[in-house]
Order: sequence, then structure tokens, then C-alpha cells
Amino acid sequence: MSLNTEIIQKMPDAPQIYTKSKRKLIDRIGVLKHFLKNGKALIGLFLFALFILIAIFANWIAPYDPKNMNFTPSLSPTAAHLFGTTNTGQDIFSQFIYGARTTIIVGFGAGIIATFFGLLFGITAGYRGGKMDSFLSFLMNLFLVLPGLALLIVIEAYVKNSTPYTNGIIIGLTGWAWGARVFRAQTMSLAHRDFVVAAKMSGKSDLNIMFTEIAPNMMSLIAANVIYATLGAVLAEAGLAFLGFEDINANSWGTMLYWASQNGAMLTGAWWWFIPPGLGIGLVGLSLVLMNFAIDSITNPRLGSQKRRKRHVKQK
Repeated sequence: MSLNTEIIQKMPDAPQIYTKSKRKLIDRIGVLKHFLKNGKALIGLFLFALFILIAIFANWIAPYDPKNMNFTPSLSPTAAHLFGTTNTGQDIFSQFIYGARTTIIVGFGAGIIATFFGLLFGITAGYRGGKMDSFLSFLMNLFLVLPGLALLIVIEAYVKNSTPYTNGIIIGLTGWAWGARVFRAQTMSLAHRDFVVAAKMSGKSDLNIMFTEIAPNMMSLIAANVIYATLGAVLAEAGLAFLGFEDINANSWGTMLYWASQNGAMLTGAWWWFIPPGLGIGLVGLSLVLMNFAIDSITNPRLGSQKRRKRHVKQK
């Protein structure tokens, strides 16, 4: 028997503490197993991991500098240029690889920012209640009724030549309201549970209770919110770039679509220019949606029971 085990056993509340921590570990392992057993989630995880690897190793994967204009213009795909070249002689495959890095960083970063503020405001409103809840709920409703794309366009009109990363920060700071409403509702349902009451009686502060007792019980909701916020950020950044509300010299899938549109790629039949970035955006979105299937079944156990009932009926 190790020294740590002897110390734990000598503590008066050691069995309860050990059992509680062990139960949490078992629950987390169970959630992970449930996620990995979902075929759709595995496909989504594989796709997303592939794009992350591309983003990390873009410098080694891309054969050329994406801004190099020394190649033959308007080439269709060849062995030397897998996705062809632009009308100014740039390698589209290299642009695609570097664009993946930008899209992943912007999308995931904006998703984290939106989830952080949504969690902060949602838990605070749901737990504190009263005037604090009224004020934060007013902010949530205000951001919810404002049209997202129109708000971003207005902000971008004042931010000249913004980079994709600046756009990501703006998208994250304006896209937290939906998640905040969900976190607020879940917090209100957890605020009067026995474990929260016990934490209050033990003398824990409100901030400690909110982020060590309530937040860990919403991990599946937090993960789902990160996924949807990331998906929304990827689409929003691409849309802003396509409309020209971004530095047109930046390397992103949105700017690739912008230049393809401006130079009439569809009219001239240069499909190799606009299909790769569009397909990349679609695959990233698909990977996030597929991963969310498993999170939905974890968050809502009724979905799993309904599937089991359908299988049972089919077997009969």
C-alpha cells in the first residue's frame, strides 16, 4: 500500500472523496466511450483532425508560396499544380493549404471566445437571478434580435482592411447570445440541486460554485456550443471575406472565393479555383455536425432510448 493511499484512508471523509472522484472519472470515461462508439462522430473527428494536421503542417505540405505569381496563369490541375493556378499565376493548392490554417484558427478561436462569454453570462444570470439576471437577459435578447450578418457588416465598415483573425475576434464577441440562453436555462435547473445546496452550506463562494460545481455538469452542452459556434464562425468569416469585408490579400478560403468571383471563374469554367475552398468549408462544417450527433445523444439520453426502441421494433 502506498503512502498516498494510507494518508487518504486516514482522512475522515476519505471514502466519500475517493468515491466521488472515482465516480467522476468513470463518468468521463463513459462519455468518451459513447462518443467513440458513434460512427458519425468518428468520421467527423477524423475529418476535423485531418484539417487540424493540415493547418499545423501547412508550411511543409504546401509546395509553393501561396503569393508566388511566377507560374503559368489559368492552368487546369496538373501534377505540378494539383488544383491548377489562378489568372495571376498563383498555385491554388498552396492557397488552399494555408487557407485551411486560417479557417481552423479563426473558426475554433471564435468558437472558444463565444462559448466563454456565453458561459460566463449564462451561468451568472441563471445562478444570481434578480437584477443581474434581468440585465444580462436584456443583453442576450438584444444580441439575439440583431441580425448577425448585418451587425458584422456594420462593424466591418468601421474596421478597415481587417484580417481574418480580427474578424474571428469580432465574430466571437458578437456570437455568444444563443449559448448564453442555453447555459442560463440549464443553470437555473441546477442551482437548487442538492450538491449546489451542500456547496453553499460548506461556505464556497458563488464564483467557486458556478465554475466548479455547476459548469462541470454542463460539459456536453459546452462542447456542443463550441462546435456550433465554430461552425457559425467558419461560415461567417468566409461570408465576410467573400463580400470583400476583409483584407483581400489574406490567405483564407473566403478570399479565394472572393478572387474567383471577381475574376469570373464560374463564367470561364475555371472550376478548380472555386470548388476547393467551397468543398473545404463544406467538409469542415460536415465534420462539426457529425461530431455533434454523439454530443446530442449524450446530452439527451432520450435520443439513445428512441434508437434502441426502433431497432427493437425492426427486429420484431
